[in-house]
Amino acid sequence: MNVNTYKPGDRDERPWGNWLVYDVLPHAVVKKIEIQPGKRISLQRHRHRSERWIVVEGVASVTRDNEHLTVCAGESVMIPRESIHRLANDAAENLLVIEIQYGDYLSEEDIERFTDDYGRAD
Repeated sequence: MNVNTYKPGDRDERPWGNWLVYDVLPHAVVKKIEIQPGKRISLQRHRHRSERWIVVEGVASVTRDNEHLTVCAGESVMIPRESIHRLANDAAENLLVIEIQYGDYLSEEDIERFTDDYGRAD
C-alpha cells in the first residue's frame, strides 16, 4: 500500500509556526517547517513514516526517544518510524528546517500526540 495525501504547495499555519510542502515523490515528501522563537511542536510519534530534519537556519532542540540533541544549521538528524520525538526552537530567531518524510503512508493523519502546548494531545 502506498498512500500519500500531500500535494506540492500544501501549507498550514500552526500555533508554533507553519509548514509548506515543496515536493511529493512516491515514497517521500519534502516539507519546509518554520518554528517561531520559544515554540515547539507536540511530543509525537508516527506509525508509518520516518523523517530526516535538516536545519537550514537557527538551532533546533530535538527530543528523540530518551535523547536530547542540539542540531545547528547545516546539520541533520534522523527520526526513525515509531520514535517519540519533538522539534523545538529555544532561540530568539526563527528556526527553519527541511523535513523529508519517508514511508508508504504519508499523511497528517499519521500523528499521535502525547503532549502539546496548544491543547491538541490525543
